[in-house]
Amino acid sequence: MDIDTRLLRSFAVVCDEGQLTAAAARLRVSQPALTKQIRQLEERVGAELFRRSRAGMTPTAAGNALAAHAAELLGSWDDALRAVRDAAAQGGAKLRVGFEGGTINLVGRQTVTDFTTRMPGWQVEIRQNSWFDPAAGLTAGEVDLALWHAPPWMAERYATSLLGTDRRCIALAAGHRLAGEGVLDFAELLEEPFVAMPAEAGHWREYWLGAQERGGRPARIGAVAHNADEWLAAVACGQGIGIAPETISRLSTRPGVVYRPVRGLGPGQVGLYWPRERPCTPAMTAFIRSCRATVEIGGPAAAGPQTASKGSG
Repeated sequence: MDIDTRLLRSFAVVCDEGQLTAAAARLRVSQPALTKQIRQLEERVGAELFRRSRAGMTPTAAGNALAAHAAELLGSWDDALRAVRDAAAQGGAKLRVGFEGGTINLVGRQTVTDFTTRMPGWQVEIRQNSWFDPAAGLTAGEVDLALWHAPPWMAERYATSLLGTDRRCIALAAGHRLAGEGVLDFAELLEEPFVAMPAEAGHWREYWLGAQERGGRPARIGAVAHNADEWLAAVACGQGIGIAPETISRLSTRPGVVYRPVRGLGPGQVGLYWPRERPCTPAMTAFIRSCRATVEIGGPAAAGPQTASKGSG
């Protein structure tokens, strides 16, 4: 019987936290989604893993038996994946860089040329991040670096080299009643339907719905998109409005979509991210320097990496 490692990770966090609310917040997923994952795992192993009560989630005997092996299983799987990905990358002299949505438009030929000058014989392999994996392949070792427009707290979770700050704006269909307005107020948009990422995107879904600025009010979802192209198409078709990076709005255009500045949304940080426990290789360092030299963000670039990771400066 095969077990989805995502379900096992969710189980381990619930065991650690002792309650669904805290575990869901830590995993950056909704509580209903986490409940569904635990039930799926119980169905697959054929045993009840938790006793539910007002006090929280207490592992059963079967749950304790699984918990005794979960950390080792997950750690071994992560180590194996990283070893495979690293071996594949070294064999082909490739740096694998993941991109979140429209951030792919920030990097062009100038960046890649600068990188290959610094690292002769190396190639940049560009990969679109999956919206079903909040870690965007970093935890599994599928990519070496991820270029994200992210909330500030992300720099506490990952090793980071910030490139600058960028405001968020609103994307609307060209025929929307607010398409001709100047600056919009986010507080006045809370009842509008929004185009959202899938629930599995976790904290990314919340960030691009402006959850922190909503004051606890849930978003009204007009459509769910599974990638950036679907998201733009849904906005263009009038299925909902959306939140987008201001810099990307100037680089990634689509007929039928307009962008408007908005008050009441905090800015994001654009940077290159990688796991804190993974050392920064010479190729990663070279790409970071190439991005600093060629990528232009809406706000000022950071002076250096935001962690003590060696070799990233």
